[in-house]
Amino acid sequence: MMNKLSRIGLLTLLSLCWTFSSQGQGAQNPIIHADVPDLAMIRVGDTYYMSSTTMHMSPGVPIMKSKDLVNWQLVNYAYDTLANVDEMTLTNGKSTYGRGSWASSLRYHKGTYYLTTFAQTTGKTHVYTTKDIEKGPWKAVSFRPSYHDHTIFFEDDGKVYLIYGAGNLKMVELREDLSGVKPGTERVPIDNASAPAGPNINLQAEGSQLFKVNGKYYLFNIAWPKEGMRTVIVHRADKITGPYEGKLALQDKGVAQGGLIDTPGGDWYAYLFRDYGAVGRIPYLVPVTWKDGWPVLGVDGKAPDKLNLPASKGLMPGIVASDEFTRRKGEAALPLVWQWNHNPDNKLWSVTKRKGYLSLTTGRVDTSFLLARNTLTQRTIGPESSGSTLIDVTKMKDGDFAGLALLQQRYGLVGVKSENGVKSIVMVNAQSGRPEEVGHIPLKQNKVYLKAECDFKERKDVANFFYSLDGKTWTKIGTPLKMAYTIPHFMGYRFGLFNYATKTPGGQVDFDYFRIQDQITKAE
Repeated sequence: MMNKLSRIGLLTLLSLCWTFSSQGQGAQNPIIHADVPDLAMIRVGDTYYMSSTTMHMSPGVPIMKSKDLVNWQLVNYAYDTLANVDEMTLTNGKSTYGRGSWASSLRYHKGTYYLTTFAQTTGKTHVYTTKDIEKGPWKAVSFRPSYHDHTIFFEDDGKVYLIYGAGNLKMVELREDLSGVKPGTERVPIDNASAPAGPNINLQAEGSQLFKVNGKYYLFNIAWPKEGMRTVIVHRADKITGPYEGKLALQDKGVAQGGLIDTPGGDWYAYLFRDYGAVGRIPYLVPVTWKDGWPVLGVDGKAPDKLNLPASKGLMPGIVASDEFTRRKGEAALPLVWQWNHNPDNKLWSVTKRKGYLSLTTGRVDTSFLLARNTLTQRTIGPESSGSTLIDVTKMKDGDFAGLALLQQRYGLVGVKSENGVKSIVMVNAQSGRPEEVGHIPLKQNKVYLKAECDFKERKDVANFFYSLDGKTWTKIGTPLKMAYTIPHFMGYRFGLFNYATKTPGGQVDFDYFRIQDQITKAE
């Protein structure tokens, strides 16, 4: 039987083969076929950094690094936990799905990195600062209110501004220490920012990101005309306070919301994202040229499929990665690809309790999967992906349910249930909005292999679930899950490892590994 190190070597070899075969093709849109929305991006020397939204997840506000705008690697998070409140800890029946922290703003100013975000969950605007964006530590301050979709901007005269809001965009000046707003500084630099997109607007202009290029100010926003698509709007001005004039900058495929980035060689791009069904909101790069002092987005008004940039080496292991749960001395307990669904209870999980395994222990009784704590997640990736695990349920207690999830409001689960002393492999399908057990097979052993496969090609958005008793022969269980991107969760589907109790706390389940692949079983 192949040991863990041999398996790791084989997976690495397969990944390298895929990487070498992709060289020379050039970059393609989307640059990341996974849920990385609300991009904010900066360049410091020859290195790019990008932040994104992960809302209710912990840790939160991921920081990614790239040398070529195409191949990105997670390097940090702005915070471990946003706040310790019932909504974040899934306590007293509360949750904060789709809320938590939203679109961040990222800046580098006089040797310091600034990341700001805002949260309905706390009602605050949060400011995180560090000298080392890759390693931290971060200093955190916060103040009320929560400034929606704001952009922070450091002016040459030392003043610091926020532009925020929707439709009528507002501006405030911050105190020098960024601890709050200077009283009496609120103004409205643009009173109808949606106007360039027409009179009939479904989503008013929001998602502000402000840039200064050759002495002029450029404010990027998104609007969504009725019967139309997500649209990029750009306003420009000679002074930060205005007056601003606006233009419709891009209207193609719904690719919108983001801003400007330049390369060391002087090329310009707009970084944007596209709603793309169940996999989530996926980043695009759009070439930018300049004409008459305006940024011109796209190629003949379109977001091109191909880009004059290096080829992607794939999203593994920079954005998602397999994990054998073996740790060398000094390594982090969990790699950055992992995030907990809401704040974890750190007393109840371990990668050292049983060497080479992730152990999840129940600490309370829960009524539903979505309200259970300590579900450990990674992004799904497109156009297709699979996640698999091997679980040991020897230490389960009666009433426990543990296994592999595809997490969204309309979730799917495959796992092991212990009921009245009898263990069974079950599949739960919640595509109707309520969970239904649609597969049930008696389990006579304490270890079982589980797998979930996602097909996102051309928004097919269908997942299938499998089990295996020997790791070789896989059997489909239950019914296909029709995945759907729902606004209550506001996030692409995630693979999740879970264990929760419905009767008695204290049960333990051990996960031998999690393996992700960018392919699925082909239909015969």
